[in-house]
Amino acid sequence: MKHHLQNSDYPFVKNPVRFDKYTDRNFLSYCLGATLYMPGTKKFSDFIISGKYPGLTSMVCCFEDSCPADEVAEAEENCLSGLNVLSKTFDEKNFSERMPLLFFRVRDLEQFENFSERLKPEHIKFIAGFVFPKFNSDNGEKYFLLLKSLNEKFGEILYGMPIIEDKMQAFKETRQKELSEVSALLQRYKDFVLNVRVGCTDFSSLFGVRRDVDYTIYDIAVIKEILTDILNFFNRSGDYVLSGPVWEYFKVNKKMKFTELPESDMQQALLRRVPLINTETDGLIREIILDKANGFVGKTVIHPSHIKFVNGIYAVTREEYEDALQILNLDDGVIKSKNANKMNEIKPHHSWAERVVRRAGAYGVIKNREEYQNLFV
Repeated sequence: MKHHLQNSDYPFVKNPVRFDKYTDRNFLSYCLGATLYMPGTKKFSDFIISGKYPGLTSMVCCFEDSCPADEVAEAEENCLSGLNVLSKTFDEKNFSERMPLLFFRVRDLEQFENFSERLKPEHIKFIAGFVFPKFNSDNGEKYFLLLKSLNEKFGEILYGMPIIEDKMQAFKETRQKELSEVSALLQRYKDFVLNVRVGCTDFSSLFGVRRDVDYTIYDIAVIKEILTDILNFFNRSGDYVLSGPVWEYFKVNKKMKFTELPESDMQQALLRRVPLINTETDGLIREIILDKANGFVGKTVIHPSHIKFVNGIYAVTREEYEDALQILNLDDGVIKSKNANKMNEIKPHHSWAERVVRRAGAYGVIKNREEYQNLFV
């Protein structure tokens, strides 16, 4: 699997590399990109095998919010059936080339225990891990202890992705202590943590707010404050990769190919609220730009039309890539960038440079910012 397969003829300066669940964790954590969430009742194996969404590289089958309680048993049967189909269909070659990173978002600890007991050895190869909702300092240890036992039982790698969305993490009077305790907990299980995710829909519900299509999550002051603290705790020194919150709006038009986009600097146009594609898509791209600026890598998505925009925006420009390599190839000091338009400080910019190089490996290197639009075709 690799990014941008829907646009495989695009002439990258540096091509994205292939990855699968066995790729080194430090790099794999950058590779999730647009992670498509869907109810566990969906026939996910059908579109994986058919390659219906060639840009799809990671997906989550959900037993929680998108799955009513009375449909959980049906969802579990469907997911087990899908795993059986995949195990009978994919060999070593098409597993590596076509199998997206597949996760299951459990409903709670009890449901996680019950579902995991039904998994068979032939299923595990196709599972990258599990997503833990409402993750907090009370339930987190139990989730990771069970995950660790599954790794030992099957002799395989299964990752965990906690979702920070609990009210204790939202409310100011409890947030600092709670995030500190969760951070310490994750440090104990760091090798099993692939990604830290944020649940801004749950946060918003606690305050009775919802961002309109014309706003980003960063325009909602109380949610921006929560995200700032989460980034402060979990984005230090490259400890974890954090994924951006879901964008709730989409506009489906199968005839939209975006082959006649206006010739403009897309980023500047969107940040200045200049219409580019349509209201829903412009809002998505605007928020991805701000996600990336704030340190998030990738994004939860709920519609396949979002995939190419998320993964496209995370491609690295040649200027960024050259700056990063320049910084990583020196030990100390300050140097003028290759483009002679900025100062590169070797030590202060080192962490940024490491992240850029990993992102370049995952999403590729493009000539300049104007090229982003060509990845949306």
